[in-house]
Amino acid sequence: MRDLATEFEAERARLLAVAHRMLGSRSEAEDAVQETWLRYAGALADPVARAEIRELSAWLTTTCARICLDVLRSARVRREAYPGQWLPEPVVSPLGTPPPVDGYAPDPAERAVRTDQVGTALLVVLERLAPEQRVALVLHDVFAMPFARVADVLSTTEAAARQLASRARRAVTAPDVPRHTADPVEQRRVLEAFVAATESGELGQLLQVLAPDVVFVGDSGGHFPAARRPVVGADAVGRFALGLFGRAGRYAHRVRARPVLVDGVLGLQMETLHSDGRPIRLVSAFAVDQGRITAIYNQLNPEKLADLPRLGGDDGWPPRW
Repeated sequence: MRDLATEFEAERARLLAVAHRMLGSRSEAEDAVQETWLRYAGALADPVARAEIRELSAWLTTTCARICLDVLRSARVRREAYPGQWLPEPVVSPLGTPPPVDGYAPDPAERAVRTDQVGTALLVVLERLAPEQRVALVLHDVFAMPFARVADVLSTTEAAARQLASRARRAVTAPDVPRHTADPVEQRRVLEAFVAATESGELGQLLQVLAPDVVFVGDSGGHFPAARRPVVGADAVGRFALGLFGRAGRYAHRVRARPVLVDGVLGLQMETLHSDGRPIRLVSAFAVDQGRITAIYNQLNPEKLADLPRLGGDDGWPPRW
């Protein structure tokens, strides 16, 4: 008798990576993978359905992708009513751990997107896409699924699937999309300079590490006051950052922080207090290109940080690298 659980568990990490890239939500990805398991178990109990499973990995990926497509279509309606700006749930891990999402190292075919985007930057730009475009891009460009199978997932023709991926690729690489191309060494150098500049309180010093068209996005889920639109431009973002964490900032001297990996890219985990005494937990992800920060993504919605481990007593501001 087949060991269903063992066969499925061997595929779980990859399915979680596929679902997370499509949905931008760890909890929704886990739900999609669980639904995939239920359909797999049900298919094996049906002789007709079982006969269709010729290649397990391909069948599971196709099934999971179809589930994610349904979730994406319904999520459009939910996110239109979302309070303020929306950011994906961050996958946070300690420094020195492998960067792949959910412990799965994507195939080297993750070339077309990873050339210009990784981490939170990639997940944010994927939100620009229609559900069908996102599925086509992730399955083909990230996970190397042939267009014939992508077309099967989308219930369309192979030519149409190619066109969807092509349109998605153009959107992902559009000139107004913040680029993230820095390697880990450059990420650390730039982030250390950013922290030092905010600690100094000098706007001129901070502007040296911000790209002219840098964008700042904050997601509080309506739980805390936050900008309802992205803050754009080095001067505006610099002043906003100093207002938060500079010497005269609202949270000055009350911040604890440590460097972490956020969706596989260097970022910061922070804790501070709101003016009304409520604790605020933050995860900041950064996009870096050519030695400057092109985007800052601040996740402070407590519903998306529920599983985040608390900081220790030794953590403080500025963070220790």
